[in-house]
Amino acid sequence: MHGTVLRTSRLTPSLVRVVLGGEGLAGFSAPEHTDAYVNLAFPPAGAPYGPVFDPAVVRDEHPRELQPARRRYTVRSWDPAAGDAGELTIDFVVHGDAGVAGPWAAAAEPGDVLVLQGPSGGYRPRPDAAWYLMVGDESALPAIAASVEVVPAGRPLVVLLVGDGPDHEVPLVTDADLDLRWLHRSGAGTELVDELRTLDFPSTDVCTFVHGEADEIRAIRKHLLADRGLARADMSCSPYWRRTMDDEAWRAVKRDFVAAMEDDA
Repeated sequence: MHGTVLRTSRLTPSLVRVVLGGEGLAGFSAPEHTDAYVNLAFPPAGAPYGPVFDPAVVRDEHPRELQPARRRYTVRSWDPAAGDAGELTIDFVVHGDAGVAGPWAAAAEPGDVLVLQGPSGGYRPRPDAAWYLMVGDESALPAIAASVEVVPAGRPLVVLLVGDGPDHEVPLVTDADLDLRWLHRSGAGTELVDELRTLDFPSTDVCTFVHGEADEIRAIRKHLLADRGLARADMSCSPYWRRTMDDEAWRAVKRDFVAAMEDDA
């Protein structure tokens, strides 16, 4: 499956929105989960296969250095009624030339092609929670933005987000009773957990979504389970990335990191 770039927009200095469409999205199913994601494939420069390719075939027929880089990105939205076969919106975090997906999104132009597989996912706010807590950074923002849209009207919802400054903030749309707190990085890497410690929790019947930088998420998870007494079953918690590591290095150690995080509490 593949999408063709229809348009792009710069939401913040570090967030680029790419809208994909075209007949290559035929058969894409509407994601049920608000953290639904797709697996994207970015071929290396000079790859001897075209922009539309089957990743499995490329894997079997080409050496490792010619394999596409694979990245997982959240579906910000899916409109099945738009265009020829629907429109798929993905928001990319961009930090200059670092990484693969960010630079691609920053340079994307209408007509460019992106090969993808999915969607898959695992979280959707349960409708019967007494209140909702969502915590993360730019990497979790698309999933949080999609999640707040389905929280029941009038239900208490606390969202803590960290970014590089006021120009990195984006509005959230929800019918819930929203308490949105944008925090700005100071270099300590503890802004989210420090703010979380100041919150009064009305009850432990809370549906929680916590995703972002690995060490920050680990500290937050430990606080919520050990200090606040939240139930693991009510928490979606995952480290998306780790400071000082590129995607390949992080993927190589992520399984062990998550296992150690699970042992914390």
